[in-house]
Amino acid sequence: MKIENNEEVNEDSESLKQRAATGSDGVESLEQSAGFESENDESLEECLDPDCEQDNSSTLRGYKVVCAKLGVAMCVYFLFRLLGGWVILQLGSHFSTMSETAFSLLSSSILIIFVYVIPLLVTALLFNSFANYKGKYRQLYAKPKRLARALGTFPGTFGLGHGVALLTMLVMYLITRNLSGYAYIEELLRPTTVEPSTNLASMFMLIFMMVIIAPLFEEFWVRGIMYDALKPYGVGMAIIISSLLFGFMHGNIYMLFYTTAYGFAFGYIRYATNSLFTVTILHAIVNTIGAGALVVTTLLQITNEDSRVVNTFSWIYMLAILVIIIIGVVIFISKIPKIKKYKFENAWTEIGPWKKTALFFVSIPVILMMVLVINELSQGLFIRLIFQ
Repeated sequence: MKIENNEEVNEDSESLKQRAATGSDGVESLEQSAGFESENDESLEECLDPDCEQDNSSTLRGYKVVCAKLGVAMCVYFLFRLLGGWVILQLGSHFSTMSETAFSLLSSSILIIFVYVIPLLVTALLFNSFANYKGKYRQLYAKPKRLARALGTFPGTFGLGHGVALLTMLVMYLITRNLSGYAYIEELLRPTTVEPSTNLASMFMLIFMMVIIAPLFEEFWVRGIMYDALKPYGVGMAIIISSLLFGFMHGNIYMLFYTTAYGFAFGYIRYATNSLFTVTILHAIVNTIGAGALVVTTLLQITNEDSRVVNTFSWIYMLAILVIIIIGVVIFISKIPKIKKYKFENAWTEIGPWKKTALFFVSIPVILMMVLVINELSQGLFIRLIFQ
């Protein structure tokens, strides 16, 4: 084969070099072929090295171990979530004379321990997170250089998440409308609502858990430990799987879709900022909006006998949320071209994303996790069948 300077080049060697440089069978321009760098020579030697296959096999084993550990961590989460609910029911039946304030504080403390503390500790032990993050917490929560720009992603994030929530409500309404005779399905697809108590201590604990505890624990748990465990096998996969797990954690069909959408947005921001600082704040803002609406509605119900006041506030709130959603969706759509240009770091390209996803869901602990997920999404269907 001849090129412009009429040097003789071995055809087979040139072809191999071109494939190593381009990652395909296509031939690049003559200038690129003549300017083949030594870095690509090293890549070629690495691919032809017999140890390359062994490295890929080792990476595959490592990925399977990570998948299994994530499955175990999620199984622990769902089991302790069930156990925590059972403990609270037992306390309610055995201590019926307990004041509402005392019971609220006690039940909230049990939920924090069973739903957050224990599963997070188990996950951290499985992935040796305390040793891995030792001396790195300041970096993990480092303030982004462009904090205002990072926080400016809120409208788009909120628009994406609550846009999916509205779409989910619409789909569920259409389904239940056509299945009006199936009471169980109607109950299953009905959006979950939280009725805050009129007790001030209960209100405080609700706000505390939604605005402080949930963002801190969930972001460190999902976008910290889980994301970092999956990142060596591909940033895209780390975002996808951690987002799905984040959606599963919320335990009902209605919340599954929009929390997963939020998970994608938070995962992208986590990667872009390389910090948990921004996503923790955004998570807290989203929860504050929801908690604030619940508390204000409850206070209006207490202080106003006229239901029209509460209804007026509800309509104003929904209109404001709708405006934010529309603005957010427009901003999100406008950012899509830039998002497409934003390339994730390549990692473990020997296996495609679909196979990685399949490998995750065929892991035995993950299969057990999915059984518990389905039980939660179906509001205890498996438990009902067992007892029946």
